[in-house]
Amino acid sequence: KKEARTIMNDAILGVLGGMGPYASETFYRLVNQFTEAKRDQDHLRMMLWSDSSIPDRTEGILKGEEEPVYQALLAGMRRLERAGCTAVAMTCNTAHHFADRLQAELSVPMLDMVKLVAEEAEGFCTPQVGLLATDGTIQTGLYQKALAERGLKTMVLPPELQERVMHLIYDELKQGKPGSWETFDPVDNYLRKSDCGCVILGCTELSVFRQNHPMVPFYIDTLETLARAAIEHCGKEIKKGFFV
Repeated sequence: KKEARTIMNDAILGVLGGMGPYASETFYRLVNQFTEAKRDQDHLRMMLWSDSSIPDRTEGILKGEEEPVYQALLAGMRRLERAGCTAVAMTCNTAHHFADRLQAELSVPMLDMVKLVAEEAEGFCTPQVGLLATDGTIQTGLYQKALAERGLKTMVLPPELQERVMHLIYDELKQGKPGSWETFDPVDNYLRKSDCGCVILGCTELSVFRQNHPMVPFYIDTLETLARAAIEHCGKEIKKGFFV
C-alpha cells in the first residue's frame, strides 16, 4: 500500500494533441528519446488525448471564429485534469493563442511552449530570430510578443515563401506525407542568407518535417523544447548530451 501511494503521487503529464496527430506522435517519441532511462519506470507517466476533432486553429483565428476552437481546447484540458494529470501541455503552436485563457480555467500548470521557446532563443541567438509558422500563429503575434519581451526582433518570411511553408504544412505534412525538401529548400536558402541567429520552427508539423529531413542546429524545434521542459517539470532526467 505504501508503494502504491508513492506511485500515485508521481507527476502525470497530460498532453492535448491531435493538432495534428503526427505531431502528437512525434512529441511522445521525443519525450521517451530524451529521457535518461534504464527501465520502464524511469520514464514519464503521460496521458495523451489526441483530439483530431478540434477545429483548425489557423482557420478559426483568421476567420474570427475563435470561440469554438477555445471551447474544444478547454474541454480537452479539463478531460486531462479530471483524469488526474498534474501538468498539461499542447502540441500545437497556434493553439497557444489561447494559452492564458486556458491556464486561468485550470488548477494545474500548463507548460507554455511559446514562452519556453522564446527563452531558449534568447540563450544563443543574435537580436533577430526567424519564424516559420502558420499564418494564424504569425497573425496573432504570439512569438513576436514573447521574443520582444526578451529584447529580440522577429523576422517573418516574404509572402511567396510563406505560401511555401503553408503548402508544406497543410498539403504535405498534415496529409501524412514526409514533406518535400524541394518545397522547403528556397525557404532554407533565404533564411541562411539572412542575419537571423536562429530560426524557430513555430509549427509542430515542421517538427515532424525535421524528423524526416536532417536540419542544422540553426533551427529551434518547438516540440523538442517542450519535450525537454516536460521531462524536467515531471522530475525526470534529460539524457546527458542529448540535444538535437
